[in-house]
Amino acid sequence: MANERSMEEGSPPNSKEDKDRSSTDNDHALNISVPFLHKIIAEILGTFFIIFTGYTLVIVNKSTKGSVMFPGISVVWVLVLAVMINSVGHFSGAHFNPAVTISFATCQRFPWKQVPAYIAAQVLGSTLASGMLHLLFGGWQELFPGIIPTGLNVQSLILEFIISFYLMFLVSGLATVNRAIGEHARTTVGATVLLNVGFAGLISGASMNPARGLGPAIIGNRYGAIWVYMVGPICGTIIGAWAYNLICRSNKPLRELKKSVSFPRSLKMNGSK
Repeated sequence: MANERSMEEGSPPNSKEDKDRSSTDNDHALNISVPFLHKIIAEILGTFFIIFTGYTLVIVNKSTKGSVMFPGISVVWVLVLAVMINSVGHFSGAHFNPAVTISFATCQRFPWKQVPAYIAAQVLGSTLASGMLHLLFGGWQELFPGIIPTGLNVQSLILEFIISFYLMFLVSGLATVNRAIGEHARTTVGATVLLNVGFAGLISGASMNPARGLGPAIIGNRYGAIWVYMVGPICGTIIGAWAYNLICRSNKPLRELKKSVSFPRSLKMNGSK
C-alpha cells in the first residue's frame, strides 16, 4: 500500500517513510514525505507551466492564422504534461487537475482535508498563467485561448465525460499497480491525453480538467459554457475511478496478486479479511 499511495499523495516510492508506514496500520498512511506547503507549491507551478505552455501555442496559432496547426498543439500539451509529472510528481502526486483530486478523494485514496487546498492551488496556477498570457499578448477578444465548444454544449459535455472517464480509469490503474509508476506513468498518461485530444479536441477542446477552463474564463471574464468543463470532467473522472475500483477487488499490487494460485482464491482471501 505504501508504494501504491505514492502517485496519489506525492510520496516518493520506496522512501524510508513508505517502509515505516508499511509496518503500521494502513489507516495511519496519511503521513507525508514532504511538507504540505511544498505539495501546494508543486501543484501551483505544475499547473501554471502546463496552462502557460499549452495556451501560448494556442494564441500563437491564432495570431499567425494557423501556422502551428492542431497536431502540433496536441503534442505540446502532452509533452509539457509529461515534463511536469517528471519534475514535481514526486512532491505532490502531479494531479494538476481538480477532477483528479476529487476522484481520488471519493475513493478514499486521497485525504479530503487536503482537497480544498489542492483545488485552490490548481485554479490559482491556471489563473496566474492566463493572466501572464493576457499581459503578454492582450487582444483576448480575438485571441482568447480558453476552451469553447464548437458544436452543441450537450455534445461537448458527453465527450468531456467520456474522455475524462477514460483518463481517470487509466490513472487509477497506474496508481494501483506499483510497476506502472515512473516512466510508464508519464508515457501512458501522455499517450492517453494525446489520444483523447486527437478525437475530441476539435469538438469540445478535450479539456479533461476544470482548472484549464477556469483560468482563462476568470481572466477574460468569459464564462459561456463553462459548466460543460466543470460537470463533464468531474463526473467522468469520479465514475472512471469507481469503475476501476469495481473491477479491481484487491488492494494488493499486481506482483502480489500473481503469487495467488488462482483469481477466485484471491477473492476468497480478500473477502475473509
